[in-house]
Amino acid sequence: MEERTIYDVVIIGSGPGGMTAALYTSRANLKTLILEKGVPGGELLNTSDVENYPGFPTISGPELADNMYKGAMQFGAEYAYGQVSKIELEGDLKVITAGKKTYYAYAVVIATGSYHRKLEVPGEEEYAGRGVSYCAVCDGAFFKDKKIFVIGGGDSAVEEGTYLTQFGKSVTIVHRRDQLRAQKVLQDRAFANEKISFIWDSVVKEIKGENRVESVVFENVKTGQVTEQAFGGVFIYVGLDPLSDFVKELNIQDQAGWIVTDSHMKTAVDGIFAVGDVRLKDLRQVTTAVGDGAIAGQEAYKFITEHS
Repeated sequence: MEERTIYDVVIIGSGPGGMTAALYTSRANLKTLILEKGVPGGELLNTSDVENYPGFPTISGPELADNMYKGAMQFGAEYAYGQVSKIELEGDLKVITAGKKTYYAYAVVIATGSYHRKLEVPGEEEYAGRGVSYCAVCDGAFFKDKKIFVIGGGDSAVEEGTYLTQFGKSVTIVHRRDQLRAQKVLQDRAFANEKISFIWDSVVKEIKGENRVESVVFENVKTGQVTEQAFGGVFIYVGLDPLSDFVKELNIQDQAGWIVTDSHMKTAVDGIFAVGDVRLKDLRQVTTAVGDGAIAGQEAYKFITEHS
């Protein structure tokens, strides 16, 4: 029978919240493993400039992610690649399945984040990667001198729309309401930008083209008027959904899938914590994820010392 490696803490996900939790648990001498399905950094990797992280007037997302990763690993945390499909309880142990591998831990910190919601309109799936994108930083440079269409009215839509003006001929932001939800500083910046225009009270009905995006069909929700306009690129920012399907059987989510915790990052299952964008919370920012991670790391330490 193969010998089990049992960790004190397994952290699932390596965005700012997960990396901060790993920094705190490993620094407290807990045997720590970060499990991640991709590259460390989470949403930071899709962010060009971070200008609201204390200590850095401005820093690129990937650079901040790299700094955080180095900090997280300096006290001996381990790192492994794997997509977690389930967590089961076995006495005091949490059994984590990732691909064909199984990991064991006394405590788990879930830091899997969220993903961009789809519009679910004709053409969206078909033209993904051929004019439809969810990440301006990743794909903006492909849309040089094109007319770009941005869907949404929150921080992401307005911030990314402003970012896209350095590439596109023009940027049009369409929102289903008559005013934006984004922070005022982001709104002011967008309204002052000559390259940005707005379409209000409208929803997208279809994205059309031959081999790639050529036009967008949208409807005014107040008048019912349907319009088709030519655009070379579509960026979609209509909200987030949590990456939490793998914990369905643990009953720690709300109806929308967000993981519910108390102020100590504790879920309804003893020894399982959640941090960052996967957690039910009001503000999803790098700073709040880092705060969550610090609390979860300390609480995991308390949990293990009290149960050992």
